[in-house]
This record gives sequence, structure tokens and C-alpha cells, in this order.
Amino acid sequence: MKVVCYKIFPRFRPTQLSLLIASLFLGFSSHSLSDNIEFNTDILDINDRKNIDLSRFSNSGFILAGEYEMSVFINKQALPEQTVIIQTQEETNKSTVCITPDLIKQFGLRKSVIEKIVWQQQGKCIDTASMTGLEVRPDLATSALYISIPQAYLQYVDENWDAPAMWDNGIPGALFDYNFNGQTQSQKNGQRLMLNGNGTVGANLNAWRFRADWQSQPGRSQNNQSKTLAQQFDWSRYYAYRAIPGWEAKVSVGEDYLGSELFDSFSYAGVSVASDDSQLPPNLRGYAPEVTGIARTNALVIISQQGRVLKEVQVAAGPFRIQDIDNAVSGKLDVRVEEQDGTAQTFTIETSSIPYLTRPGRMRYKFAAGKSSQSRHQFKGPAFASGELSWGVSNGWSLFGGGVAAGNYNALVLGIGRDLYWLGALSFDITQSRAALPDIAEKLTGRSYRLSYSKNFEQYDSQITFAGYRFSERNFLSMNEYLETRKTGSRQQNSKELYSVTVNKQFRDLRLSTYFNYNHQTYWSLPDNDRYSANLSQYFDIGNLRNLSLSLSAYRTINNGSKDDGVFVSLSIPLGNNATLSYSAAQGRDGTNQRVNYYGRLDQRNSYQVGTGINSHGSTSNGSITHDGELAHLNANVSSQTGKSTTFGFNVRGGATATTKGAALHRSSNMGGTRLMIDTDNVANIPVSSGGLAVRSNRFGKLVSTDVNSYYRNSASLDLNNLPDNVEAERSVVQATLTEGAIGYRKFAVIAGEKAMAIIRLADGSYPPFGATVHNRKKQEVGIVSDSGNVYLTGIAAGESMTVKWAEKVQCSIALPQSLNPQDFTANLFLPCRRDGEI
Repeated sequence: MKVVCYKIFPRFRPTQLSLLIASLFLGFSSHSLSDNIEFNTDILDINDRKNIDLSRFSNSGFILAGEYEMSVFINKQALPEQTVIIQTQEETNKSTVCITPDLIKQFGLRKSVIEKIVWQQQGKCIDTASMTGLEVRPDLATSALYISIPQAYLQYVDENWDAPAMWDNGIPGALFDYNFNGQTQSQKNGQRLMLNGNGTVGANLNAWRFRADWQSQPGRSQNNQSKTLAQQFDWSRYYAYRAIPGWEAKVSVGEDYLGSELFDSFSYAGVSVASDDSQLPPNLRGYAPEVTGIARTNALVIISQQGRVLKEVQVAAGPFRIQDIDNAVSGKLDVRVEEQDGTAQTFTIETSSIPYLTRPGRMRYKFAAGKSSQSRHQFKGPAFASGELSWGVSNGWSLFGGGVAAGNYNALVLGIGRDLYWLGALSFDITQSRAALPDIAEKLTGRSYRLSYSKNFEQYDSQITFAGYRFSERNFLSMNEYLETRKTGSRQQNSKELYSVTVNKQFRDLRLSTYFNYNHQTYWSLPDNDRYSANLSQYFDIGNLRNLSLSLSAYRTINNGSKDDGVFVSLSIPLGNNATLSYSAAQGRDGTNQRVNYYGRLDQRNSYQVGTGINSHGSTSNGSITHDGELAHLNANVSSQTGKSTTFGFNVRGGATATTKGAALHRSSNMGGTRLMIDTDNVANIPVSSGGLAVRSNRFGKLVSTDVNSYYRNSASLDLNNLPDNVEAERSVVQATLTEGAIGYRKFAVIAGEKAMAIIRLADGSYPPFGATVHNRKKQEVGIVSDSGNVYLTGIAAGESMTVKWAEKVQCSIALPQSLNPQDFTANLFLPCRRDGEI
């Protein structure tokens, strides 16, 4: 085969030259890797046609044997950079890749395929011929290994989900995440200062995640007669966990809350092994609880369980809906809505789950053992063991059951679930408990019955997320009730009946959506508790005004005989340029409140809101500004009630992550959660986008993105439109599928420095051959020599040293000047290239 080579103009950039040569000489896919290529050098316009080195292009795809650091792509899915072994067969002069056992594990192959693989060289490399359809192509130009595998060979795959073999446990490191809220209120009779904080401190080692949750509520109030100081800081939980992909499970050690589909949640210290729905493909995952309500002012919503803060969120006045609570949370949640004027509304919700169904042939399980606790870090309760199992018997039927054994308390549950297909899903279970209490002579034995139903009516754009009924006999005790009775000596909350229903309905033609939630809890010895919540929202157009929104929300809470009703109506008018004008009116136990607000954006990261209103106590005004910073999320707000009080508030949310690869400050979205560290090759100020706003690398060339999901395929990309002029990158996108809590690590090979034409000369006055390559200290290719030693170099930096390579080895080195001036780049740089020992 003969290829005609046209003259290469010297001002082409190296990347352009490489692409041109590749397209001319290497683009013959119909030939094998060993095909020889002949070059017609007569057409080259150079003085010395014998001084040419095109050996790197003489064999299509030929690569010298050795170990190379390469990124690996399996069906376009990126794996971490790793060492790739290239081998050369002397008989055929072919370059082949050694697919090692460590590499084959990352393919995500089916077990039946793995069993048929033939190994060579005493099990060091696979025989690629034993996998029909497997294609392996190394590419030195991009430092990548491209592997194509027939889809039939792979485990279950999803558009955004990868098989466990492709999961990444990340690198060792430490983290600190925080969320601080502050508020100071000045009144005529004194001043009140409140601070809330919570977060997570942790460390990662291989697959293990070590965590400690903290929360703090220091505060101060002062009036004309007295001063009150309060300070509370507590490590609310110490624990460690790791994923066990082969079991589709998660093991946890330390302080935890029993996460159960069948039993109430309670705190304990011990160990648990449980099926982890988050490790399953998205369509196999379970239900996560949500919290809804209405805030009268800019408020702080605190969601806690048995004293442990799960989430603190600042919300604007009006309805709120918090849906990003961990789906592992179960049982009752305490919700506190702290308004800016110091008042608060509290209520409890039940995080009921959908019917306990399991896919045919699969099993879901949860086992836990340890010592229950009655207060934080004080484990005075009995030792216990619990377990539950759900088995998909056939296509539509599931059997499930479980038990709790804790000395003087025992409980057993049995149930059955049925997928009714177009009618929904239904499950029924019975729980029997038996408890012996110190102050009661006879043992208490009782039963609890539960019926659960869920249905998504797609043809009607409706969904019943959960509808359930539970009845408990007077002598029935859940484990949590038993522990509380054992602690206090009396039965305070003896549950009787629980109704729970959540319904969504969409009217797409009318651009109308509805939402309704109802919880009704009765007790044998206490007043009933009720919680109603409803929302109606509609979008419409008026003339040139588009997408106006009208919303009506209402709630009623009855807690221990105390009633709290509220109604909220709002009209939102988009004005263009990301600005919105809104009117709202609220009616509650504190009277009527009407407000007009204006919301606008200064830029992609900064937004503001101003408003004024009137209520039964007088006129009010408020304002807030939000900054989505690269290092933290910041919010500052102020509100004033004429002649009565002025309130200032703030929120700061962020974190810090340190690893063996580097450290960076960053925003934080999930305390102690999964994150991805991006290395821009020690080059600062490189913009990278990962799941949200672009973030620039710090002075050490590191940044951390927390906008990533566990067990999902996440990607990060260079913002090519905003790259500095003196920066180039070999690739612009990296991907990672990270296990829960991992600190992922990906690196962009970045070339930074000035660009200029240069002339390279050897000590004897000659010049490197045509086709020789220039490499920087990072072994990145920064130029290709053309005729008469001319080369267009990138990544030029003062004091940098470079090497020139031909005949497959380094021949000489270049030392750039210790200082470079702008005029140095107006003409060709003269760069001597010296071999070892030359002066």
C-alpha cells in the first residue's frame, strides 16, 4: 500500500498535524494492525529527504511493547486511568493488548461468558479470539484504550446505570460538610440570637466509609430584665458502612436507626446487612418519603427523627415540598417550621412505604443485631436481633415476613403481596408482639393488621403513591413503644389506627395539577392526630404574558387536641429576563398575611428577592440575596415589621474534601455523600461542569463536585468555551459510576503554556528528523517536527524542559529560557537540543 503525503505547513498546531497524519495514514480500517504503509517522501518539500522519521506511522496501529497509562473506554463508558500492557508478536509484528484479570473484572460480563474465556500466558492475558465480537483498539494519540463488547455479553445495563463491575469505590480521603443557619431578631424589649448547624465528618478507606454526624444549636436571648444563654453541640451518630455489590446489599456498623419495611424505626448500636435498593437499576428502586407544608415567612424547616436532625432547609414563604430525603429513612418524622418572627409550627408525618413487593425470583432482606438505645450514645436498652425477607414467588405474588427478638420483647410478622397489574399493587400483613414490662405482672400480647395499596394510573395522569390502613390492638406494642414504656414506666402513645393516603392528579389539557395528602392517627389513650395537605396549581396565558401560575394550598393539623389551619394562594407572573412578580395571601391561626414579591437574577450564580406586605400586626418588608458560589452556597435575608422588630438571617452550606491526590473546598448537597474530585493536571482556573454550575479548579488544579449520584453514571466536562487561551486538553469529558459515599477521582490531561513557532537544532548543527515528536515533563506530546527543525510548540513555560523523540526513544532534551518575554513569541524561538553529556 502506498500513501501520498502532501506538504505540511509549519503553522499547523500539533493536534491538527496529528489528526491530518492519522486521517491520511491510519484511517484504513479494512487492514489489520500489522499492515505496512509506504510513504512517498519525494513530494515532501525538505532539503534532506533522508532525515525523516515516520516509523511511528509505518505500521497501522503499531505500538512499541511496554506499559502505558491510558484511559479505558468500554462501549464508550469511561473507566479510571490505569496501566495498559502492550505486547508485540515477533512472528507477525502485530501489537496486541494484554487483557488482564483485573481489567476483565471491570467489563461487567455475565457469569456464563466469563466461564468460557480462554486464558494465555499462565492466566495473565485472555485469548481475545475466545470472545467473538470483542474489539480492542489502543490509541496513543488520545492515551486511550477503546474496547467494544457485544451487549449480550454484559450484565443488565441501563442508560444511566452500570453493572457492579464498573462501580468505582474512589480513593482514600477525608471530608467535612457543614450547614449553618443564623438569625438575629431585635425587638423593643430585647434581642434574640439563634444559630443552628449540622453536618458530617468522615473518612474513606477502600470500600469503607467512616462517618460522624454532628449538630449544634447554640443561642442567646436578652431583654431588659434578664439574659439567657444556651449552647448545645453533640455528635449525634458514629457509624461506618460499605457496599457489598455481589449481594446487592450494604453493611453498616455503629449507631444507626432500624430501617425496616415491617417494623417501626428505633435507634441502636450494632451491625446490619440489608438489601440496598439504590444499587438496583432505577426502575427497580423503592419509594422515598417526602415532606409538605406551608411557611408563612422565609422559614427554616427542620426534619428530625428521634432527636437526630436529618435535614435543615430554608424555604420561601408559601407551600414547600421536600422530596430528597434518603429512601432508607422509615418510621415517624418530626417536622418543625421555624418562622422569621420566632413562631414555629410542628407536626409529625408517617413515612409509609409502598406495598412490599419483590420481583419474581429475587429476594430482599434486612438483618440487624445490637443493643437498642434510649438516649444518645447511652445504650441501656436490651440486646436484640431482627430480620426480614421478601421473596418474589412468581410473576405477581410475593411472600414476606420477619421478626424481632429482644429478650422480654418479641415480634413476628407474616404477609403477602400481590401485583394486580392495571389495578395496582396490594399487600397485607399481620404482626404479633409479646412483651414483658417490669411494672406489669402479665405479659402483653397483641396483634397489628396492615393493608397497603399503590397505583399509578398513567392513562389518567394520576398516581396514588400510597394508601394504607393499620389497626393495632390495645396490648400490641411496637419495639419503639416498648422501649419508651420501659424507659418512662407508662404507655404514652399506644397506637390504635393509622390511615395514610397520597394522591397526585395531572390535567394536562388544562395545565392543571393537584396534590392531596392525608394522615390520621388514633391512640387508645390520647387524642387523635390528623394532618391534611392539599395543593392546586395551574399555568395559563393572558395576552403576551405566558406561563402565569396560580396556586392554592391548604392544610389542617390536629395535634393532641390543638388545631392549626392554613390557606395560601399565590399568583406568579414571569416578566422575562429571569424576573418574576408574585402576589400571595395567607390565612392562618396568626391572622391574614398579604405580600407582593419581586424575584430576579443578576447572573447564573446570583439571585435576589424583595417584597413588601401587610398582616394583622402591621406592614412588613423583606429582602434576600442568594449566591451559588463555587466554594459554598450563601444566602442572606432581612425582614422588618414596622415599629416592632427587625430580623437578619443567613445560611452557609459547603464542605471540604482532602485526599492523597489533593484537597479542595466546595459546595455541599448531601452531607457526607458521594463526590467527585477533578484533577486538572495541577493547572489552576480550569472551568469544569459536573451536574450543575461550572466550577473552576483551585490554585493546585483541584476541584470537587458533589452534584453526583451514587450508582449512577456521572460525567464531568471541561467548559471549552471558557478555557484560558493558553490551555489545551487531550479530552473534554470524564465519567464515573461511584458507590455510596465514595470520593471519586478523575484527571484531565491539560497542557498549559504559551504557543509559538520554534526551530530545534542539534549540537552538530543538524536538526531532528521530520516526524520527530516533542514531549513536556508530563510526557504529553506538545509538537511534531516538520522540515528544517521547525515545530509549533504548545505548553511553553519559563524554565520548562522538553524532550525530543524519534526512532521510538528519547534522543535529546530542550531547556526553555528561565524568563520569557512577549517579544520572544513574535519570531521563531531558537532551541538547542542536547543529548546526554553534551554541553
